[in-house]
Amino acid sequence: MEWVLAEALLGQSRDPRALLGALCRGEASAERVEALHFLLQRLEDEAARGGGGGGDALPEAAREVAAGYLVPLLRRLRARPAGAPASDPAPPARPRRRLLRAAGAALRACARLAGGGPPLAAALAEEALGELLAAAGADGGAAAAVEVLAAVGPCLRPREDAPLLQRVAEAALGLALAGDGDGEAAALAAGRLLPALGRAGGAALRAVWAGLVAPSGPDPRVGPRLQVLSALAELLLPAPGDGHGHGRGDGEAGPDARRCARFWRAVQAGLADAEDALTRKRARYLLQRAAEVSAERGVPCTCSSSGEANGPSLFWWSEEKKDELLKFWENYILIMETLEGNQIHVIKPVLPKLNSLFDSAVSEETGRWLLHPSWHLCVYKRMLESENKILAKEGVSHFLQLYEGKALPLSPEISEFIIGPLMDALSESSLYGRSPGQQMGSGSPLGLKLQRFLAAYVSLLPEELKSSFLLQFIQKMSSRHWCAVPILFLSKALASVPRCRALGPEGLLALRGVLQCTMATHQILLRGAAQCHLLHAAMNLVHVEEVSLSDISAFLTSLRQEESLGRGTSLWTELCDWLRANESSFGRPSARGSVGLQETCSLNAYVRSLVQEFLTSPAWETGENCRMPDWADAKLVALMVLLAVDVDGRKAQHSERQRTQNVLRLFLDPLLDALAKLGSNAYLPLRKTDRSLQALLALLRTCPPRGARAPDDAVSPLLQDLVMSAAESVSAFLLRRLALSELSTVADLDRCQLYLQVFAELAGLAGTRGERGSPALRIVSPLRDASLRHLQGADSGLVPTLGRQVQRAVSMAALAAVCEVCEALGQTPELQRDPPDAGPTDSLLAALPLNQRLQKPQPEEQSSLLEESPSSPGWGRIAAQYVHDQWACLSFLLKKNPALPPASEGAALDPVPPAVQTPERTLQAALAALTVLPSDRVVPVFRCMKLLVPQLLAASESVCVEAFDVAWKIISTLSNTQLVFWPNLKAFVQFVFDTQVLTIAAKIKGQAYFKIKEIMHEMIDMSAVKTGVFNALITHCCQAWLVPAPDGSQGSFSNAASYSKLVLEACVFGPVFRRDQRLIQDVQTFIENLGHDCAANVVIENTKREDHYVRVCAVKFLCLLDTSRVSHKAFVEDLAIKLLEKEALVPSSRTRCYVNSQQHRVKNRVWQVLLVLFPGFDQDFVNRVIDKILQAGFTNSQASIKYYIEWMIILILHKFPQFFPKFWDCFSRGEENLKTSICTFLSVLSHWDVITQNLTEKTLALKQALVVALQWGFSHNFSIRLYALVALHKVWGLCQAQQRGELGALVAVIESSLSQVESTPGAGNARKNWQRIQDHFFFASFHPLRDYCLETIFHILPRLAGLVEDEWIAIDKFAKFTDLPSGAGALRYLSATQLRELRPGDWAQQDAGARCGDADQQSEWTDVQKKILPWRHAAPDADLELAFQDRAAKLGKAISRLIVVASLIDKPTNLGGLCRTCEVFGAAALVVGSLQCVSDKQFQQLSVSAEQWLPLVEVKPPQLAGYLRQKQAEGYTVIGVEQTARSTALTQYCFPERSLLLLGNEREGIPAGLIQQLDVCVEIPQQGVTRSLNVHVSGALLVWEYARQQLRRRGGAQA
Repeated sequence: MEWVLAEALLGQSRDPRALLGALCRGEASAERVEALHFLLQRLEDEAARGGGGGGDALPEAAREVAAGYLVPLLRRLRARPAGAPASDPAPPARPRRRLLRAAGAALRACARLAGGGPPLAAALAEEALGELLAAAGADGGAAAAVEVLAAVGPCLRPREDAPLLQRVAEAALGLALAGDGDGEAAALAAGRLLPALGRAGGAALRAVWAGLVAPSGPDPRVGPRLQVLSALAELLLPAPGDGHGHGRGDGEAGPDARRCARFWRAVQAGLADAEDALTRKRARYLLQRAAEVSAERGVPCTCSSSGEANGPSLFWWSEEKKDELLKFWENYILIMETLEGNQIHVIKPVLPKLNSLFDSAVSEETGRWLLHPSWHLCVYKRMLESENKILAKEGVSHFLQLYEGKALPLSPEISEFIIGPLMDALSESSLYGRSPGQQMGSGSPLGLKLQRFLAAYVSLLPEELKSSFLLQFIQKMSSRHWCAVPILFLSKALASVPRCRALGPEGLLALRGVLQCTMATHQILLRGAAQCHLLHAAMNLVHVEEVSLSDISAFLTSLRQEESLGRGTSLWTELCDWLRANESSFGRPSARGSVGLQETCSLNAYVRSLVQEFLTSPAWETGENCRMPDWADAKLVALMVLLAVDVDGRKAQHSERQRTQNVLRLFLDPLLDALAKLGSNAYLPLRKTDRSLQALLALLRTCPPRGARAPDDAVSPLLQDLVMSAAESVSAFLLRRLALSELSTVADLDRCQLYLQVFAELAGLAGTRGERGSPALRIVSPLRDASLRHLQGADSGLVPTLGRQVQRAVSMAALAAVCEVCEALGQTPELQRDPPDAGPTDSLLAALPLNQRLQKPQPEEQSSLLEESPSSPGWGRIAAQYVHDQWACLSFLLKKNPALPPASEGAALDPVPPAVQTPERTLQAALAALTVLPSDRVVPVFRCMKLLVPQLLAASESVCVEAFDVAWKIISTLSNTQLVFWPNLKAFVQFVFDTQVLTIAAKIKGQAYFKIKEIMHEMIDMSAVKTGVFNALITHCCQAWLVPAPDGSQGSFSNAASYSKLVLEACVFGPVFRRDQRLIQDVQTFIENLGHDCAANVVIENTKREDHYVRVCAVKFLCLLDTSRVSHKAFVEDLAIKLLEKEALVPSSRTRCYVNSQQHRVKNRVWQVLLVLFPGFDQDFVNRVIDKILQAGFTNSQASIKYYIEWMIILILHKFPQFFPKFWDCFSRGEENLKTSICTFLSVLSHWDVITQNLTEKTLALKQALVVALQWGFSHNFSIRLYALVALHKVWGLCQAQQRGELGALVAVIESSLSQVESTPGAGNARKNWQRIQDHFFFASFHPLRDYCLETIFHILPRLAGLVEDEWIAIDKFAKFTDLPSGAGALRYLSATQLRELRPGDWAQQDAGARCGDADQQSEWTDVQKKILPWRHAAPDADLELAFQDRAAKLGKAISRLIVVASLIDKPTNLGGLCRTCEVFGAAALVVGSLQCVSDKQFQQLSVSAEQWLPLVEVKPPQLAGYLRQKQAEGYTVIGVEQTARSTALTQYCFPERSLLLLGNEREGIPAGLIQQLDVCVEIPQQGVTRSLNVHVSGALLVWEYARQQLRRRGGAQA
């Protein structure tokens, strides 16, 4: 058509000036400028043939058109011309770009036609370059200038215009690499201008190349750089046929990108780090072209040095290794292309090729790298950065297995990759999940691979590199906050590194940073285990000659002794052995240490100096107002003293008490001397007294050993003896400081807490040792009396100065401490000491006003308050502590005297208590206290309420209900923290669910009863968020209900019946965990399985907060019930009925009760508990529930539920044969109604030997069983026949064993049936299924009586039935749960058979479904999926807005003349599929009824971005007739895809090159009116009955047939 238009114009006139002038007049449009371009091309062709006329007129006319029309037009086409108002709208983007391209092409033709004379091209280029530089950063201002330069650039002279070419190239490169500002101009510069300049001259190409390979800044933009490189690929990577002496006109050879290391680094950055797929595609294209060009040229090539002296080049080529190199790069590009798909099922078969890449990249002779390892790491980086977590896990796992069985050469890139991308990927917790089929608690496969990998890799490193690598590895661990699971396995891997001397002081400091990272997690057990592994790592990796004992001790103090480094654990023993082995090797401390510590290196000398220095107070720390010392120093002293004592003890072959005593006294002499002076020397520096008491307290808390070695410890008694020798002095000091108003500052409140802690520790120690005359106990009365005097004198009307208020707070805290000590000692009768004035003292204590506020000091002193101790708590915290201590005292008083002072008038109590006259007022005061106290100070109030509510519940129920409500609101708003939430929850449960409270509430059935039930349900709901809440509740209640009442009756058990819903919910409790929750539980189980090998298991108390322990508690409670007691029996029967009702209410439809769903789990738990309760069932109760149990057998439940139901029926029939008739009635229903549910009862028949073992007369039962089994053996359903035959086989075997001959005619039929199934040919599925069902555990190994135990019910059977591991309760959990006694119930714990050794079989019940295993892994697949990328030898272009034909050409994509018209199609799915099909097979365009369909999600899901690479034309259905006529006029054959009377079969039709396919509507096809307009109708031959194909499928078949015919024609023409 273009040629016809140009000929028509030349036919009107041969004058070029007139023709060109006519086209230049009028409004500029894309069509007009394109016509101008076609005419210029036609004139240029005639001039080249010498047939054109006009002489000099044509060049002159071309110059006039360029200068007078095209250049001004390009200037006007800016997005917003200079000087235009901002309100002027910019021209539409798409028409403007079309006009811009046409004008540029016409200008290029003018430049060629201008020929000699003034250098038009140079002049235009100079002008455009100036505009380009001036428009830098302007929005859209540079696009026109770039078009001009792209048009005239090829016309510039290589030699004469070399400087201009260089300047233009530099400006264009800067614009292309900027990546911001005018995106359109940057794309044009990269895609059009730079390739044109490169072809114009070597100077421009060299300038561009120099800019591309110049050293980049800290943030190089790899995307724009690769865009330019791919556009210049034909010039930088020329093939032999492309003219590889590519100086392009100046005689100098152009650059060869293959020899430049920066080029390859840019390619690698694009492969590994680029976020967009297009940049990665460009990088793969450049790599592929470089490999193909190298193979075609056959010339050796080596990249310049990559910075490594002996390392391989980034790229090299040799003809001798051509085949190996081609195979390497082919596999490499295949892997990188496959990773773009992000589909693990496609990628996984390709991964073995990565192993072959490593094999071919390492020399077998020298063991060195032949190909640079950074290429392999690019693959792993792509995998690790994938959004698909499964793919990322595969990448991590594959890399960690590299060093298993082979030793790769060392490379700095591998170490950098490990420290960087690999560790970043390892921070994802989901990577550490178990593999399918692994048992819970078996450990993470990836964690194990990480251990093996790190140990192997570090072992390969030379000694000079180990230190730096491990230091960087540890610093990376400390550079971020890790989740609990990754930091645990990284620490474990670090601990598995073989022993070496790699870490110095800096390494120890980095390990301390990692320890701080572990503290960020709330998972205490995981945190403790990680600390244990880090200590192991330190002992393995530290270079003892480079670190001092000061460095070691500073590291040890970073460990939490209550979580990891506990005395008496195996970790403590290993640390002692390590210190003993290296004691003489430690280096000296650094110069910044103290003089005393610098001169010592042995452990004993260091500890002595440490203690001495700790007790020495510098001059600037003296004074009465100095702050409390840091506790860390005291903990360090205590830790190192005990370590040194134990190290010395391990030096002797046998334990020597005298030696240990001497060593301990040697270390503690300075401390004991200071403690001995406390009571007599009033002038000791305050700092020294504080440090002495801190060290004393730290020693007493750290010394008690943990674990099994505690009874044999000799150090603890010796330490206690030494401490008690100074107890007199310490006690006198404490009494003086607390009772004589010596504490008067805010800092002294911290000292008060220290003194009271020492007092409590000494009093407790005296109680443990049974020392009635201990000094600590003798100061109880004086301290109490002094505190009361201070408190009584505080209300004398004096001004509340800071000193007075502090002393008041100290007195109240001391009084609370005295009450706690007396309460603790009151549990030891031989130590209980009641002072003579106990009565008056209790009265004075009761007379104290409740909730009395501690007033703030005067304003002038309050300012000094904050200046004095910035770290001290604010006054509000002090006041809250004051109220807290009041309620702690009152709690002690209420426990000692349950009845409060009399409230009647004239009571003989002097003074009269102002706020404690009645329990009700006291309870109201408690409610007021809860409103002002912080959440961590409410426990004493809860304890008082526990004592008050039972007295008031019957008479003042509303106040008690308010107390329940306020307390619950406090609990429900607390965060799940270890130090606050759980103590408060425990006190709350003891208060609300007190035995007396529950009894009274159930008796009156008022508001309190329903409030308690409401709170109970809310606590159960809270357990789904805060694991362990329900555990605290059910444990407390079960313990309380099993404790006898004071009168010896089981009165408290009545609460169990009133609140049986609690036990019911506990029996079926357990939410479906999220994946992250399951991972945490799995890792915790893994750590617990390590036992004493992990010190965290010994040190950390098992809180039993796992959800399993709720059911464990409930089951143990039920096992302890004695059904010979009427109350217990009634409770068991009531619970069983409620369980059956709950099971019936659970939805049982397949759509909701899927395998391992919450409904499935609840029903499973119901039947587990019913089996536990079964021994308590008698015949009367079974008669009440037998129908419900049998009805459950007809329910289409999951396989595990069927096993429990069958087991229950077997036990019932075995124990109560009276129910045989009801069992036989189950077989009387019609087969259509029973379906496969009859299999449940047939399974029961297979255990007929167990059922009938107690019958004296078995003949009738056996005969009836044989008849039933034989009857169902002829069922139409295959599964029913199998179950019936198994039952028949079992019962018949029982008859033969007992030699029953009364069966008569049944014998032949039975033997024939069994013989037939046994003789089934072995090749069919029937034979396999028969063998599988016989081998199934329920029929082959399970014994209903011998396997009746907790282990089978809760662990073995769920495991064999295929339940998720969350439902397996290991039997050791029942043993570990010691809150309830085990007792001697009817149920055993352990199974007596070999059932626990079995594995789940491959046969399941009818409704369980089949399981599909993973395909067998192959070392390397012979064929894999490969997506076709039609690149050929051209670079992919970045600008999606370029013309589709231009983009297709850039991609090397062949464009046909086929147009597909889909305007009649309505559904977006069909349109999306057609769009994808048309793009794949190279159609010219797809015509749709509305372009709005492109934004439809269904369209996009099917098209997968094909609309970006295929022209879409909008032609609405009413316009189709005109559109078809237009295309017919253009030479197209209009083909309808329709079945008509005259249609041609597709197999017989030959498509013309210019074909237009018209597709019909999904329902109505092509309208009759349009059929008349078609040139031909083509139909697809059919063999089936269905009338037609889907329209997308039909269109795809015809498009492929068209493409196939065109390919054959081209192949024939080329041949």
